[in-house]
Formats: sequence, C-alpha cells, structure tokens
Amino acid sequence: MASPMRSLLADLDRYVQSFRVFLERSTEHQSMQEFVERHLPDVIASIGNGKSTINVLSVGGGAGEMDLQILSKIRARYPGVTINNDVIDPSADQISKYKERVAQASNLENIKFTWHKETANEYESRMNAEKKTKKWDFIHMIQMLYYVKDIPATIRYFHSLLDSQARLLIILVSGKSGWETLWKKYGPSFPLDDLCSYVSSADLPRMLDSAGLKYQLYELPSHMDITSCFSEGDKDGELLLDFLTETLDFAKTAPPELKHQVMEELRKPGCSEIRDGKVFFNNSLGVIVVEP
Repeated sequence: MASPMRSLLADLDRYVQSFRVFLERSTEHQSMQEFVERHLPDVIASIGNGKSTINVLSVGGGAGEMDLQILSKIRARYPGVTINNDVIDPSADQISKYKERVAQASNLENIKFTWHKETANEYESRMNAEKKTKKWDFIHMIQMLYYVKDIPATIRYFHSLLDSQARLLIILVSGKSGWETLWKKYGPSFPLDDLCSYVSSADLPRMLDSAGLKYQLYELPSHMDITSCFSEGDKDGELLLDFLTETLDFAKTAPPELKHQVMEELRKPGCSEIRDGKVFFNNSLGVIVVEP
C-alpha cells in the first residue's frame, strides 16, 4: 500500500508555519546572531576593499531576519559604500515579510534591495539563459542546501560567481546535531519526493575538497524545545514534528510503528537532552566559509 505520507514542501504555507514555530522554540537565530557578532567582521574584512559598491547575494533569504544583521555588519565595515542586496527565495509569503521588515527598519540608507521569487536552481537557469555572469562580493546560503537538486553542483555554481576578495557563507545543521542522528536513521522512511535531501556540515568537506576549494569550519551550539511534540493534539507540537521529519501532518499520517520509533528516538541522548522535565533537541549548526 502506498504511504499516505507527503513531503512538507508539498504545502509551502504549512512549511512556513512550521518553520516559524521552529524559530520560536529554538535558539537558531540567536546562535547565528552570535556568529555574526563574533566572527562575521573577520569573514568580511576585505570583501569590499577598493570598491564603491558591494554586491551581496542572499540565496534562500527567507523573511530577512539574518540578512539585515549581515548587512549591518557590512555597512559598519564599509561606511558610505553602496550595497546591492539581491535575494532569491521561492516563497511569496517570506518575501513579503522580508519587504515589511525592510520598510520598518531604520539605517538601511545606501542599501538597494532586489527580490527574485525563484529557487536557486531557477536563478541559475535564468542567469545562464540570459548569459549573465555577475560577480558578487558576498554570497550566503543559510539553511537552504537541503532544497536543491544537486548540492555539489549548486555550490560550484555560486562559488564561480565570487569576485577575487569575496566569500561564500554556508550554514547547515551540524554533523554533531540531533538532526544527524534522526535523519541518518529514519531519513529513508520520510517522504522527501525529490523536494528535499538531508545534508549536514559533516558532508561538506568531502564536496569542497573534491572541488579543490579552501574553507573554514565553525560549530555553533543551538537547541530547540520540543516538549510540545509529546502532547497529543498540540498544534505547535504537530508543526514541529512536521519540521523535524519534513513530513506534512506527520502525527496524523505516519504509520503507527514509525511514529512510535521517531518519538522514542527524539527523547534519546543522540537527539536531545531532558532538563527540568523538558526535552531539548540538539539543533547545533555548522558554518562553512568558502574562499574564491
């Protein structure tokens, strides 16, 4: 019998809903913010040397939370320089949230925003069709490589767009996270439908080494409170389970045995730690900075 399970990405609205609950319940953005504060100034220290305009490409920029923080660091390093910030994202909802965020933000003078409602693959196809090879000074791909068809080819393409002093920043779940434990064990049981594949920071060195690229790796600790996943019928808990398994309505459509195994796994030390009666999933991140 065919599985009734469907990929969460088959319903972009529910995907965005579950992603927002994930951000509320996790220290994901706080961990990234800490990286931006502590390490990004060194990463971007020479990307704009001698330039009057800095070109930034955000691949999968979402609602722009991290983008604006990255841009503020680039502005601080290169005051008065014009920054062109292009954003690629397939979700109209996320782009409209991004535009609202820009409209409400102060101190974005000298930054020009352009949004492209498309996937990374569609962007690449369009650029190739238009025979355009624009160079960028900073490209970032935050938590989006799961959604491309060919990960090494996508990295090679965007890396080929880097200018001589530029940097490519990639953030993924860490190979030491609960995601790694859960997905290495149960990934084959989840309905990915070619829309998504599991990859972690542990997989990248092999891809980058084989392409002969130079890079630095950073680990960012992060956790997520998944206690609500264990309360039957809890709406947020169900959305989090969808996000963890990339499955639409996992709680309702997963075979009982699979659901039982996943729920057990989520409590184990390989995925989570239990503190004060709450279950905290290990959401640690890996950051990879690639040189031209």
